[in-house]
Formats: sequence, structure tokens, C-alpha cells
Amino acid sequence: MSYTVLARKHRSPGFDDVVGQEPIATTLKNAIATGRIHHGYLFTGTRGVGKTSMARILAKALNCLKSDGPTPQPCNSCESCLSVAAGEDIDVLEIDAASNTGVDNIRELRSNAIYRPARSRFKIYIIDEVHMLSTGAFNALLKTLEEPPGHVKFIMATTEPQKVPATIQSRVQRFDFRPIPPAAIAGQLARICQVEGIDAEPAALRRIARLANGSMRDGLSLLDQLHSIGAQKISLELLEQVLPRPGDEQICQLVDKLIARDAAAALAVLDAVVSSGHAMESLVVGLMEHIRAMMLLRVCGPKTELVDATDALRAAMIEQAKAFDEPVYVFMLAMLEELRRSVRYSGTSRALVEAVIVRLCMLEAFTSLQNVAEAIGSQPAGTPSRLGGASYGSASGPPTSGRAGAAPRASEPAGRPSAASRSNGPSPTVNGSAAAKPPANSKGQMRSLAPHGGPSPGLQGPILPASRGATGNDIKKVAANPVVRRAIELFEGTLVSVRPLIPAAGAPAAPDKPADSPPGEHALEPDIAQETDE
Repeated sequence: MSYTVLARKHRSPGFDDVVGQEPIATTLKNAIATGRIHHGYLFTGTRGVGKTSMARILAKALNCLKSDGPTPQPCNSCESCLSVAAGEDIDVLEIDAASNTGVDNIRELRSNAIYRPARSRFKIYIIDEVHMLSTGAFNALLKTLEEPPGHVKFIMATTEPQKVPATIQSRVQRFDFRPIPPAAIAGQLARICQVEGIDAEPAALRRIARLANGSMRDGLSLLDQLHSIGAQKISLELLEQVLPRPGDEQICQLVDKLIARDAAAALAVLDAVVSSGHAMESLVVGLMEHIRAMMLLRVCGPKTELVDATDALRAAMIEQAKAFDEPVYVFMLAMLEELRRSVRYSGTSRALVEAVIVRLCMLEAFTSLQNVAEAIGSQPAGTPSRLGGASYGSASGPPTSGRAGAAPRASEPAGRPSAASRSNGPSPTVNGSAAAKPPANSKGQMRSLAPHGGPSPGLQGPILPASRGATGNDIKKVAANPVVRRAIELFEGTLVSVRPLIPAAGAPAAPDKPADSPPGEHALEPDIAQETDE
């Protein structure tokens, strides 16, 4: 006698036995009880969530021979129910749309639909993976699907509902099957183990449920695979031997090193994981799952039910979750997802993983532009500004030179950087990288912050020539602006001229223009130039 796999042997026999899809089962039961049975149904959802099982249960409920009519509780013992469960009933036709995609197949279906069922109340067509039908086949099915004979019912299933034409979906009732929660999968696996006499640890069943990713069939297949080994008990150790994935303790240890920003220790943990036989992709996936759980604990609180973990592991992750803010978790998950895709097809996967591990240990060196702007703006004018080890100089003295003991030349005014400091001194840096300066022209002067002939940030409209209204008082007025002073200090330059600007209609007034200014005045834009040795 041939062996029947657990996924087929323990297929749900009735509406009340379907795991994780209770709302859909209740709707169909009430429709049958009230006689409001539709002629077409569309079941959508990922693999292994119960679409085909629900279709067969609905077919048994409509054609159960022990009932005088459709019943929400099929007997599962009459000839019709047994044949439908085995997929062998002559009046319930299961069609694989992936291998019957053409117009001719649908024409044959239409020609056979006019004949009444052989022994049952309804002739039922279960079309699996219906999205694989061609455009011509969908068009050929439209009329029959909209107005089928009274003895015909259509039940269609698909994993990609977006590929089913709207004209088809408008003629049927659509039910979206959601992924099954891990707790429900683990509970069903425990019941099956009890029936089959399988000894399994609850922790191992929970791990199988998480690996199933919402699919009951995947969970049953994994359980079947572990049971086939012949071990007396299904344990976490056995699971890791069959499906080599980093253990929770190793991932926890790796995350601890990331939090401590100890790149050398993190790489040592990575080497231990790889040496134990774990694949790089499985390591990245395990790290992603752990960081996702930390993010959920940080956002939703330590008692959230979105995280499925043992008590000891949850306690460790709650403490780890305090180390990062919410935006950092988003950054880490995005980086790891990109790494997972690269590792799958790379011949140097270990180098990629090691590089990302080192980068994750340097998270404190990365910050947003908003934080940079706030750090600079919070400094009072005339004081050194530091961000990530960078010094931008001050108004009261020259910036620090790269040479020890360097001093300005006697011919240079006090408070201005010397030629040595401009040529040999270190450039301002942010997080260890040289800060970009505006490009210089052939005479050594820095280009304007706003290009000639173009609008300045925050202002729109034509730029007036410098000869129209720009005076010495205007230059002094602009030089007194705190923002301009900070720009001069940052770029080690000097203010050489100003240009009037005309704001666009509806644009906010420039900060250096009083609200009661006469109509003829316009905003002034500075031209900042670098000092030369001439």
C-alpha cells in the first residue's frame, strides 16, 4: 500500500476544520444554510493556506448524498463525499489551468457544461491556478461564467489575483485567504503528532511553524520530512541537522556584538556560524528575522503577540531592542534584504556578509542630513562646530592647521587663515570623509552659492544685475546675517558682493528683509569667494 503524505492525509474534512480561515468558512456555511449559493467563487491567497481544501469542502457540501439538499455539514462518508475528497468524482472536475491554457480547452468545458451531472445535484468545475489562462481563454469563459446553467458551479483558485481580469472577478464572489498564524500552525501540528503518535518538542513545532511562513502545507511537509528520519523524537537539534540554520543563541550573540560595536568579535561569531555548516543566505535570513522581532518589540511593546519566541529568547530580544531607534531598524532591514539578494547569486558571499557586519557595527557614525543641519544650526556664531570629529573653524581665530605650530603670516590679518593652512591644512570632515567645498574658478575664487542666471534656493525669479541697488551698506547688512557668517566660516571664504533677487509670487519673504520694507527693496543674495594668496 502506497504511503499518503501528511498534507493529503490530514486535509480538512469540513468547514469547521479549516485552520486560520474561519471568516471565509462561516460565510460559506451561512450562504448554504440560507440558500444564497453563488454560481462562481474565486479563492485567492498564497500557497498552502487552504484554497483547494475549501473548494473540495464546498463541493462536498453542495453534493452530499445523505442530505436532501446542500448542507453546511457534509457527512464525509457517502460515495460523493469520499470521491470528492479523493479528487475522483465524475461530477466535480478539477482542472489545472497551467496545462489547459488555450481557448480550445475552455470551448470543451463550455460544450460539456450543458449536460446535467451523472448522480449529483451540481456539476462543479474547480479551476486551479486560473490566472494561467490565456486572454482568449478568459474571454471564452466570460459568458458561461456570467450565466451558467443552473446545475453548474465554478470554483476558481489562484495565487496571483492581479492577473485575473476584472471582467472575470466582477462575475464571481472573491474570498481572500490570509496567511495562517504560526500559533495556529503549531497547534495543528501538535494535534497531528498526537494522532500519528509522533513525539515532538513544542519548541521544534514552533520553529517549524515559523519556517512555514503562513502555509499549512509547508509546515506539514517539514514535519513529514523530519518524521521520515526515524528519530525517536523531533527536537530542535534534529531540526537544525535537517535544515541547517543558525540557532537563536548564535544570532543573539551576533546581535550583542553589533550593539557593542565590536566588529572583530562579530566577525568571530560569523566565522563560528559558517564553520558549523550554515549557509550564508540562511544566516542573513535568520538575522533579519531577529532584527524584525526587535523592531516589533520596540514599536509595539514587549507584550506584543506579533513576535513568536520562547520566554528566554523574548527576554533577551526585549533588552536588545532598547539599543536602536525605529529608523535604525528600517535601515538595517533594508540593508540586509539587499544583502540577501546579492548573496544568493554571488561567488564571494562571505566577503559581502562580512562587509555588512562591519558596517552595522558602525551605525553610530551614520546620521541623517536633518541631524547634521540641526547640529550645525544649534552652534552660536563664532564658535567651533563639531560633528563626527569635524571642526569648521571660528570667527575669532584661524582654523587648525595640519602642521603643528603653524601660524598665520605677519602680512596676513589676524583672524584669517594662513596660506599654509589653506594649502596644507586638513579639509573639514564629516564622519571621516572630506567635506566638499564649492568648486573654484581659475582665479582661485569660489563660485557663488547660487549660479548666475538661476534662482536661489527658496527664491524664484530673475536675478538683477549687481549694479541695481547693491551698495556697501547692503554688503554689511548681508554679512551680519548669522547664516552668511556660518557659511563664511564653513568654507573659509569672504563676502565679496551681493545681488538683489526678486522673490516669486507667493514665496516667503527673505529672512533679512523686514516686513515693513519699502516696495522697491528685494532680497539680497551673497557671493562668497575663497581668499587667495594674491
